[in-house]
Formats: sequence, structure tokens, C-alpha cells
Amino acid sequence: MSVFGVKPRDAREGMTLISADAFFHGTLAVKGSLRVEGVFEGDISDAVGVEVGASGRILGDVAAESVAVAGEVVGNIVAAVCVELLSGARLSGDIRTPKLRVDEGAIFDGACAMGDGSQKPRRRRGQPETDVDQPVDPVSQG
Repeated sequence: MSVFGVKPRDAREGMTLISADAFFHGTLAVKGSLRVEGVFEGDISDAVGVEVGASGRILGDVAAESVAVAGEVVGNIVAAVCVELLSGARLSGDIRTPKLRVDEGAIFDGACAMGDGSQKPRRRRGQPETDVDQPVDPVSQG
């Protein structure tokens, strides 16, 4: 599913599967990877990779190294490496990741913060670009 060059999973790593007929409710800390084809209601943390299949649905927040969505996520995604929204994916929530890919046909309703968090934003929504390290003179703003 990934185009960011994430290494293939080692068979010893383990893949947890929530099949199309399954419903899970609760919080899940995954030490390997997770594939959701059914419905997952709750938060996912500590995962190496999370894949949401075309029939998969997550209602909660996801924290992983990489996340690939072909189905639906209603919640926020934090990924240390990358997030991919494949064609047909639906995401209602915010994303924080250093790399983002959004395919044509994917729907994303939320905000995205990219980078490692150490960089200060230079532009705020609805305001012209300014250097955030220099104070703005209110007299010259008119």
C-alpha cells in the first residue's frame, strides 16, 4: 500500500487483523502492525503500521509510524513517518506527519501539520506571511 518506501514487514513483527465481519470497541496498543477491514471504535496507539482497508472504518484516534487509509477514519492521525489517503479514502480529522500523500478521489476534512514540530509556522490562516520572530508594529498596520 505504501509508496514512501517503508520497508516490508518482517514476518516476525506480526500483523493484527480486524476482519470485515468484526467489530472492536476499546483502546488498542499494537506492538506490530494492524489492518482494519471491519469496524474499530476507539483509539489505536504504538503501532508500526496501520492500514485501513476499503471496507474498514475507524472511529477514534490513530498513532503509528505509518498510516494508509483506503476506507474511513473519523478521528485524528499522528504518524511519525507518513500518512497515505488512497483513492476512495475518507478522513474527518486532523493529521500530523512529516510526509503526506493524498490520491485523487480521497476526501480529507481537517487540518494538517507537517514537519517534526520544531519549525514555527510562518503563515496563519487569513493573514499575510510574516516573520513570526519579529514583532508587528501596530501603528504601521494602520
